[in-house]
Amino acid sequence: MQTKVNVALDAMGGDFAPDETVKGAVEAVNENQDIKVILVGKSELIQEKLKQYSYNESQIEVVHAEDVITNDEAPVMAIRRKKESSIVVAMKLVKEGKADCFVSAGSTGAILVGSQLVVGRIKGVERSPLAPLIPTIEGVSLLIDCGANVDARSSHLVQFAKMGSIYMEHVVGIKNPRVAIVNIGAEEEKGNSLVKETYPILKNCTDINFIGSIEARDIPYGKADVIVTEAFVGNVILKLYEGLSSALLKTIKEGLMSTTRSKIGAALVKPALKETLQSFDASEYGGAPMLGLNGLVVKTHGSSKSKEIKNSIIQCVAFKEQNINQKIKDSISGNND
Repeated sequence: MQTKVNVALDAMGGDFAPDETVKGAVEAVNENQDIKVILVGKSELIQEKLKQYSYNESQIEVVHAEDVITNDEAPVMAIRRKKESSIVVAMKLVKEGKADCFVSAGSTGAILVGSQLVVGRIKGVERSPLAPLIPTIEGVSLLIDCGANVDARSSHLVQFAKMGSIYMEHVVGIKNPRVAIVNIGAEEEKGNSLVKETYPILKNCTDINFIGSIEARDIPYGKADVIVTEAFVGNVILKLYEGLSSALLKTIKEGLMSTTRSKIGAALVKPALKETLQSFDASEYGGAPMLGLNGLVVKTHGSSKSKEIKNSIIQCVAFKEQNINQKIKDSISGNND
């Protein structure tokens, strides 16, 4: 069977690995015949988990990796010393062209370091940003960067804007995506030195649809499709987003279950409420792509269950089919001319 997209999955990464990673891989290939998943990790354990499921065996391959990088290890040392870890072995498959994409719910630090040292950046890309899709009332927006580059320069943010625009247009399907830079006000003269330096450069970019500044309170309303910032601010936005969503959901559930009357009302509104809350479920959108690399790297939450693993694998299809890396190369080289 000839598949279009080969995805190397870190089967040992995440809080619920390998149970949920293996399950997610099976769900992905059962949903999409164009995917082959290469499960990387302790082969005997993975094969034992696979026995629980029915799937097209030509769409799943197991590659042995003896070691596992944990969250409490120093990322640089772990990547350099644990050459036989599931993260490093899987990333080497991407580097060698045996896989198009790498997906992991494992150590964020190790994935960020390994992406640079093993997979490598596209020529001309100064920094590779981590860019999750975040839910809004209008759909989704891309938050770029959310964790890879806490000390970014203006040239980095400009490249983030270009790469984010390409991803949103060709993977998510938003034509002429609106690009905004995170700021403390809408006025052009506001912001710290990085924002003030970057704003006029973005304003003069002819290959992006720059709409100006965006304040944090406007992000959930979908006022921009690509939200540009450096990783310190981006990570704060992302973590607040996740925490607030969880707190609101908990409060709503407690309120609906507080009295007999509210329980009756909950039964009536449950279908509509479930559909509404589902649109704000981050697991619906897969993981965070790391853009600008010689191959797609997708980081999913450490607590990912099979659903998010599956969606992270499936999002790799559009990335490959739309030839995103070549589009990024063309955009960056054009910028350097």
